[in-house]
Amino acid sequence: MKSFYYTYLRHIRKNSHAAFYARSFARYSVPKCIMRRCLPSLLRRYDKLPAEEQEYIRQRVDYYCKLSSPAELPANAPTLGDFTFKGRETFDHEYVNSAYFFDAYEYTRYFPDSQRWAFVSGDVNTILPQPSITKSRPVTPDDGNRNNVLLNLDKARHFMWASADPYKWEEKECRILFRGDTRGKPHREKFVEMWKDHPLCDLLNTGAMTIYDHLSTRYIMALEGYDVASNLKWVMSSNSIAVMPRPKFETWYMEGRLIPNYHYIEIAPDYHDLIERIEYYEAHPDEAKAIIAHAHEWTEQFRHPKREDLISLLVLKKYFDLLRFR
Repeated sequence: MKSFYYTYLRHIRKNSHAAFYARSFARYSVPKCIMRRCLPSLLRRYDKLPAEEQEYIRQRVDYYCKLSSPAELPANAPTLGDFTFKGRETFDHEYVNSAYFFDAYEYTRYFPDSQRWAFVSGDVNTILPQPSITKSRPVTPDDGNRNNVLLNLDKARHFMWASADPYKWEEKECRILFRGDTRGKPHREKFVEMWKDHPLCDLLNTGAMTIYDHLSTRYIMALEGYDVASNLKWVMSSNSIAVMPRPKFETWYMEGRLIPNYHYIEIAPDYHDLIERIEYYEAHPDEAKAIIAHAHEWTEQFRHPKREDLISLLVLKKYFDLLRFR
């Protein structure tokens, strides 16, 4: 009964894709001309906010869209009018996954069909050759990833929470848990092979474990796959602690801004110090609980839908305003 209560009534589970597609198709049925008329009033919300809130939003917009001067695209770049459910083809002739399409369309529908752009779907782990809307990008110094303009894509898979955690940290078992697909991910294979026989570790090459069942464990590995670790958001919203090397990739969650040993427990890229790091926090429980509190603070900022919508629209507006075509 406890598992049922927290899984279904407190929503400690993966997001419903059926509900996501029902909302998305309903949104898609609304004529875009109606949404375009709404854009000015939606953007004016920013002007009515307190100065501190405006500054917070501006910083996030500038983080997602690091373009600071006009950026060029080919004159034949696709238009938003071409971006339809039946015509989900990018500039590079890649077919767009429907979840990525609907998450982008949620905000592109507010802008003119004539607007040209570049859109790259999927797990992007390279710096793109032209300014493009995408889900992810490498974390680089000196804004070297500016061509990858971030929008919150595939969010039904990535943005889920476990804030109704039934266990306090001290009630959880001292165990290091990993469940994830290692196929085609040699860094994950290496991690499992290194530590699978250690008595503190419970590591399996599978995702077949509910979020609720993870939560009896103090330490949960958040290892990157093709780009970011998809479990990082819900782990950081729980009373468990995310354990990982410093992120190499980032998304709307701004993984590149996370502070090691403040928001998560950092381990070396080669994983050699895993047990040493866990033993340290077992001996310093106040520091462990401080990490949980800081992780909750970080996660909370993404849980204000109207503000997230406004930031998304402002990111697209900044991107479109800076585009030039040759």
